[in-house]
Amino acid sequence: MRTEFPPGSAERSDMAVSEAEVRKCVHCGFCLSTCPTYVLLGDERDSPRGRIYLIKSMLEEEAAPTPEVVRHIDRCLSCLSCETTCPSGVDYRRLIDHARIYTEEHYKRPLHERIVRRLVAALLPHPRRFRFALQLGRLARPLAGLFGRGSTIGAMLGLVPARMPARAGLQVPSGGSRGRVALVQGCAEPVLRPEIRAATARLLARSGYEVVFVRGEGCCGALVHHIGRERDSLAAARRNVDVWTAEQERFGLDAIVTTAAGCGTMIKDYGALLRNDPDYAEKAERISAMARDVTELLSEGDVAAAPTGLAVTYHAACSLQHGQGVVEQPIQLLASAGFAVSEPAEAHLCCGSAGLYNILQPDLAARLKERKLGHIACANPDIVVTGNIGCAMQLASGAAVPVLHTAEMLDWATGGPLPAALAEAGIDRVLGISPRSKTPPQGEDHDPR
Repeated sequence: MRTEFPPGSAERSDMAVSEAEVRKCVHCGFCLSTCPTYVLLGDERDSPRGRIYLIKSMLEEEAAPTPEVVRHIDRCLSCLSCETTCPSGVDYRRLIDHARIYTEEHYKRPLHERIVRRLVAALLPHPRRFRFALQLGRLARPLAGLFGRGSTIGAMLGLVPARMPARAGLQVPSGGSRGRVALVQGCAEPVLRPEIRAATARLLARSGYEVVFVRGEGCCGALVHHIGRERDSLAAARRNVDVWTAEQERFGLDAIVTTAAGCGTMIKDYGALLRNDPDYAEKAERISAMARDVTELLSEGDVAAAPTGLAVTYHAACSLQHGQGVVEQPIQLLASAGFAVSEPAEAHLCCGSAGLYNILQPDLAARLKERKLGHIACANPDIVVTGNIGCAMQLASGAAVPVLHTAEMLDWATGGPLPAALAEAGIDRVLGISPRSKTPPQGEDHDPR
């Protein structure tokens, strides 16, 4: 694609990167069929190719973006399905990130949008604040339906869990021989589903790893990054780079393990995000190279268990399959653990969670969720499994069967406790699992359906 960026823009790293990526686009249109918003809306401006044109024009003119341009940029999920599809190798994430930062700096949003964005940025990355906000939200949760499907307030209340999960005590498992790993603690996940982190710690220890939680670690920065708050996101990245580097230099670390796919994608991108910071570029690159999704790490060993007869439909989080390129490992691990694994139709399309998307774009998020759940229902699973807390919460709000994290299923299959969601669904009774052991049955003659 031909560009006419302003003279001198090549001296600015962000403009130079964006111009280089725009030039790679050859207008082929392969991205159209894999873009969730284009599939829903059929509007060229809501496709990657259309957004590239809008971003190109906005940056070339160096003008304040119009409300129309902002609307189409905001509708992008950052699912990165287009990157997987693009034959020209356009690094679309650099373009949409730059567009969001530019918009944040040059566009004054309506007051209600500014309030919502500041509120989520102040609450979600901080577990204590987030937990307190959810406790308040439970009081107003019955009113969610009054605000309508397209309401941000209604969407926020609709995501508040019916009951707050207990803060289960978490014991760090004893060390193993395969390496020492830092398990990322996260911000939303330990508040909404603390059992995921507990299951992952047990699973990693059982697989031979020494698991540690690094003091001083905070939010990875992904949530604020996706709404263009560059200063906040880079501050989060620098803080984590510092604490993980110090831990690695003092005690040694073989990997930084993530259970939230969105966090993993962000941490693996630290090197690129801090490439122009002379104090952090090298350190950030090393940290990014150490980041591993839990299924990436486990796929290097063996995870085996007896068949259970349970039908599992695996929902691939966009940030995992497109952002990190982790596609086959979760499926292979689940199959090795004894589950009958399937994928829904349109497995490459987003469920509508996408970080803060289901709050900021509730109508489109709801339509994508319904589309995804329809495909999942056709697979007729006993359980839906995913590798990202946002996807788990999004799908669980409408799924007819339990929605669990991959690590929870693997932990149970290899000797861990039965996940509470499965007990609540009565799967333990159907499978004939002992109330004491709560471990999967040893045999092939158990079919829950």
